[in-house]
Amino acid sequence: MNIVIIDYGAGNIQSIQFALERHGFIGILSSDWSEIQKADKVIFPGVGEASSAMKKLKESGLDLLIPTLKQPVLGICLGMQLLCKSTEEGNTKGLGIFDVDILKFSNKVKVPQMGWNTIYNLKSPLFQDIKEHEFMYLVHSFYAPKCTEMIATTNYEKEYATALQKNNFYGVQFHPEKSGTFGEQVLKNFLFLNSKF
Repeated sequence: MNIVIIDYGAGNIQSIQFALERHGFIGILSSDWSEIQKADKVIFPGVGEASSAMKKLKESGLDLLIPTLKQPVLGICLGMQLLCKSTEEGNTKGLGIFDVDILKFSNKVKVPQMGWNTIYNLKSPLFQDIKEHEFMYLVHSFYAPKCTEMIATTNYEKEYATALQKNNFYGVQFHPEKSGTFGEQVLKNFLFLNSKF
């Protein structure tokens, strides 16, 4: 299986590669259009600040490529948020794949949310063999409000979408590569999705 991790200078790439290797797969880090288009699965990672990450995407033209991809694509953390319409972080316009605007948690709670929290209302093959209310690891100050494309929910200050899906695009706010057995199950489920649109 040909797995490409999009290289745009924003992401904890090594931990994702190690998690893939534990399942017997190699994730190739690439920003090459042809290589990304030919991949069986594409992972869109992200750790950092939204406006600078989007700037890097635009500099490489990847902002134009990503919305055209037809194979399963998994956005992780900031990667998921950049797949949305916009984010309050840096007043940044996103790629517009998910029809939701990313908001910031209020100052009533500790920000960022950092650590383990449960996911529930699981509605996708992405969560096959994962029970309701399993714990995943999160580090984020911004969140996706509940919306029609929500496939998993978490509660921190309020209920929000911790995972999204539209056609061949999937997004998770948590870090599956840092979430132990169940996080790695999410990655495994993604690798064996057969979505073609």
